[in-house]
Amino acid sequence: MSDLVTETERSTRLSALNSLINLMRPAVQADGGDLVLVRADVDAGVVEVQLQGACSSCAISSTTLQGGVERILKDRLSWVTEVIGGVDDSIDVESSVALGTGGYVPRYREL
Repeated sequence: MSDLVTETERSTRLSALNSLINLMRPAVQADGGDLVLVRADVDAGVVEVQLQGACSSCAISSTTLQGGVERILKDRLSWVTEVIGGVDDSIDVESSVALGTGGYVPRYREL
């Protein structure tokens, strides 16, 4: 397939992918996380992304990747055939939770 994709098409695909990632990022950032494009093979249609920040302690990170990010990328970019996703768990849980502001981050209040 790589023989059929021109340099211009590769550039167009990468630009569209970056624009779409940047469109989705604010929703993830609103909950204290981030969405990062790790790599993209625009010839094969494989995109790798990573959730960071508060996403590492979020119980629905895999749902966000599969039901959100993967679905949107495949729906809007016809050339995307596979989305590989992961969560950056290098940040400790306490720091990660402190980043979150969304509904999935537990909030404790004194009684």
